[in-house]
Amino acid sequence: MPPMRRFAAVVALSSSLLLLLAAPALAHEERPITLPDGSGSLPVLRGAEPDLLVCKTDADDFARRIAAFPDPLKQRNLSLFAKCQQKGVRDLQEAVDKVDRPGMTIALLPGLYQEEPSQAAPTGDCAHLPARWSTWGYQILSFEQQQRCPHNQNLVAILGKKNLQIEGTGASPLDVIVDAQYRKLNAIRADRTDGIYFRNLTAQRTTFNSLYILETDGFVIDQVLTRWNDEYGFLTFASDHGLYTDCEAYGNGDGGLYPGSASNINDGRGHEVPRYAIEIRRCKSHDNALGYSGTAGDSMWVHDNEFYDNMVGATMDSLWPSHPGLPQNHAKFEQNKIHDNNKDYYEYTRNGTCAKPPAQRGYEQGVVCSQTGAPPGTGVLVAGGNYNVFRNNQIWGHNRAAFGLFGVPAFIRGENDLAKQADTSNYNRYEGNVFGVSPTGERRPNALDVWWDGQGTGNCWQADVSRSSPATLPVCAAKAPELSGGSSRWLAEPVKLTKLYLCADYSAAQARLPAGCDWFGASGFGKVETQLALGGSVVLGLIAALFCRRAGQAVRLRKGDPSSNGVAPAVAARSEHRQRLIVAGSLCGFVGLALDVVAAAAESTLLAALALLLMAAWWLCLGAALRRGRAVFGWFTIVLGLLAGVDAFDRVVYLIPGIPLGPGWSRGLLTGFWVLCAVVVLAPRRRRTVDETPLQAEVPA
Repeated sequence: MPPMRRFAAVVALSSSLLLLLAAPALAHEERPITLPDGSGSLPVLRGAEPDLLVCKTDADDFARRIAAFPDPLKQRNLSLFAKCQQKGVRDLQEAVDKVDRPGMTIALLPGLYQEEPSQAAPTGDCAHLPARWSTWGYQILSFEQQQRCPHNQNLVAILGKKNLQIEGTGASPLDVIVDAQYRKLNAIRADRTDGIYFRNLTAQRTTFNSLYILETDGFVIDQVLTRWNDEYGFLTFASDHGLYTDCEAYGNGDGGLYPGSASNINDGRGHEVPRYAIEIRRCKSHDNALGYSGTAGDSMWVHDNEFYDNMVGATMDSLWPSHPGLPQNHAKFEQNKIHDNNKDYYEYTRNGTCAKPPAQRGYEQGVVCSQTGAPPGTGVLVAGGNYNVFRNNQIWGHNRAAFGLFGVPAFIRGENDLAKQADTSNYNRYEGNVFGVSPTGERRPNALDVWWDGQGTGNCWQADVSRSSPATLPVCAAKAPELSGGSSRWLAEPVKLTKLYLCADYSAAQARLPAGCDWFGASGFGKVETQLALGGSVVLGLIAALFCRRAGQAVRLRKGDPSSNGVAPAVAARSEHRQRLIVAGSLCGFVGLALDVVAAAAESTLLAALALLLMAAWWLCLGAALRRGRAVFGWFTIVLGLLAGVDAFDRVVYLIPGIPLGPGWSRGLLTGFWVLCAVVVLAPRRRRTVDETPLQAEVPA
């Protein structure tokens, strides 16, 4: 391994080990799976008469449900209902069990389907399956075990059926409801069901997912609503040739939409790709913890959707181990409306609501029990992803940031190869997005347009970003995309890395909300950033005060010492000049240190840069005053001042290219060593006469 690469690996390893301490539990645990080979295709809606009918028997209830339908639709449903009473079945699972060939269609007539025969708890061998238990309290069952005991976890289990279409016949998805009543992990599970098509129905109230599609090549979710689940509304996992269209999800404790571990068909490619594995269009996801959750959400095309009133509008990440396709790559978000994702559902974790059984939490009244730690007030968050494109989206009204981006070391996802540790977040492009303006033209600014930890290679943003942290960002090159992204940093900025480490310690199961993290309500002096700034400012301010005190003592001693009358005027003038430098520089330092605390509390990059410049002035003045009496320490202090100036330049003027670590790292590490040296320099020692060395006598340095 080349020396520089080895150094990068060592640095990444050190940060990884820190973050590993806070690695959360698995977000979604599943059996070992195989990604599809890509030979499938997207199914097409069939319009022929259904092969199987599902309905209830209460004619009066059915009449009430269809009373407001348009007449043609009402007549069709009445006809189907009559046929269903003669040769139909009463539960969806019964119809699924009758499917005996590919290409069949099941029609679900308006009604509430609680699937009573599937509700019973497992008995006999099914109650004692030899399978590992997940950290969430359910067993990780093999496909064969799912076949043997389909209702251990699933209200409706569709296993191995091909080209099956399940369609509600109502006027809207809410006319056909499959309700798990929090008695099952999944309302509907479609496992190895190539060509499955779901249309016009609602699935709800589970302890994990409403609609779960697994290891499937070819699926469509069309006009389906999912709601009120512990985890996900829609979960599609290890699948290809998929389409979500005109769907809706709300009231879910993780992602409303979760296209996890999609087929990784574009791994190793640049931004130009032949196709995407899954398309999501014209969906609405709102009032969830996350509108969209994409762990290993690879090769996704997400367009013309609306994500709003969640804690975070959309996330894609490489945070969770054992998900195929990591690190996450190649999601393209365009022409979406992403707005007002400012909900804070952690209050329900804090007040004990989420410790109750799911049926008693009040999901139907708006309670959401967030299963993941995320920063409320964020539009789109990339936590360790590569080659994602965010283009022509409208994004407004966020209390934290429109876009967030931070790196995730490979150790977090279980990758131990040192060469991989800095393999996220790289080559993400943000261009043509409209910030802070609603479609009606109303000004609804985001607190920040971009929050970036500074880590990664080749990331770039559009030129019209108005507010960001850092204040300067690499700009995308329109004519030469390969030249975009002027920085390549192995590690995040140190304070941001510390914050991410702290905030990662959230645990829904243990109701643990990390103190000091503003994601969970910390503010002002309660935030870890402010506490770090305050601690550093107190130490440096004390040192500045001691140098001022020594300078003042030297002046008083010289004025009160008769022997000083023999000092040459030029020497005395130089000494007095150096003392004035120390005092003037210290005043700048005091202001800068105080401003640094204010900047941390207010999360202001510009104030932080101004604070750095004032501290730079202090170090430069102090170093200039001390470099004759204490040459090594004086020059060291000057170097530290220059580094502080470079750090300020890097934050607000131009992100310096070609350096593997930001100036904040070298400045921070050297500041710690400088403090130790300053303590030694300031330590009491034998007082010398003026004749020895005036500066040393007057200003111990």
